[in-house]
Amino acid sequence: MNILFKLLFLLLVVLTVFQNGVAQDVEVKTLGKGIVFQPEDNSYSLKLGMRFQSLYLGEWNLEDNVYSDQALVRRARLKLDGHIYSEKFTYKVQLGFSNRDTRNSSSGGILQNSGTSNIVLDGVIKYNPVSDFEIWFGQTVLPGNRERLISSQKVQFVDRSLLNSSFNLDRDVGIQVRNTSMFGEMVVRQMGAISIGEGRDITTKNPGGYSYTGRVEFLPFGNFSDKGDYTGPDLAKEEEIKLSIGIAYDFNDGAVRSRGHTGGFVFTSGGDLVKNDLHTFLADAMLKYQGLSVHGEFANRDAENDNGFGTGTAYMGSLGYVFGKDFGISGRYATLSKNGNFSSLTEHSEYTFAVSKYISGHNLKLQASAGLLDFVSRDDLMRFQVHMEIAF
Repeated sequence: MNILFKLLFLLLVVLTVFQNGVAQDVEVKTLGKGIVFQPEDNSYSLKLGMRFQSLYLGEWNLEDNVYSDQALVRRARLKLDGHIYSEKFTYKVQLGFSNRDTRNSSSGGILQNSGTSNIVLDGVIKYNPVSDFEIWFGQTVLPGNRERLISSQKVQFVDRSLLNSSFNLDRDVGIQVRNTSMFGEMVVRQMGAISIGEGRDITTKNPGGYSYTGRVEFLPFGNFSDKGDYTGPDLAKEEEIKLSIGIAYDFNDGAVRSRGHTGGFVFTSGGDLVKNDLHTFLADAMLKYQGLSVHGEFANRDAENDNGFGTGTAYMGSLGYVFGKDFGISGRYATLSKNGNFSSLTEHSEYTFAVSKYISGHNLKLQASAGLLDFVSRDDLMRFQVHMEIAF
């Protein structure tokens, strides 16, 4: 909490300086677009935004008939972005303050990041030398599966699927390139990354090799409205069919974490890190039309040695519909199988139904879901979730 108070104090000082300046503009945009500060010479800009998610989670064990629940602030995040020197140079900083964002299993409080909380989510500078081409430097989300590339603010369910939790590449530090090409009406996006391979905020020296990631997307009918290929529901109500197909591959050379960029660090009985080459293949598709959204994904991870690493295969499919402009229903099925007997993954399937009330789009919404978790070697669960999102 001391860190949070210090940060809020710093922001107060910054805002005071801006307010007392003689040559700057302050623009308060619409809900969800933040507050923008910019000097008259346009030498830089700063957009300040914040969002948080509250969550109620209840689980009913169907074997012993025990119900347990909890309530928490799942995400509390501060976002700063804008440009500096020239509009060709932009930046993004995102900080997370909830326990879920800084918890140990996500790399906080462990030896590999000096035992500190993991607060920095994004810290990236983007250079746009020519139209439709960018180079990114720093820490941010890798170009992996679509479900992970969709912000947690803009998902169609209370939570992402089991495929995403086990196979997403998450964030890492390195360099990325992004390019967009046109072939008639078809849009093709190419993305590539070279990163350290151990995930966000790791301070120890790289024990293995680097991670190499590539992704390509095909949009045969052109761009979606309001970047709808990176949101869950079809709130824009696409007037014509829109489709995006994505394929991604990641090679993590000498990975020491069970899922490459995430998961626990794997050690031998003697306490030495285990190095393993991981190959992750991801494919997805998103279709939207007049309020209907169809989303499917496939994931597979292989390794030289399955023992202790999260190798296996998963599938996910979801279907949603938005009535009017502010109410949606959705259903999802996902299943996961592991490779061999020594994979660290847990085999299970999930069946989820959700309802959403979009009071002000994704900036103020209420969502609820109920789902069955069907485990192969554990007790089955019914899971109930209620979630509220607020962003400005």
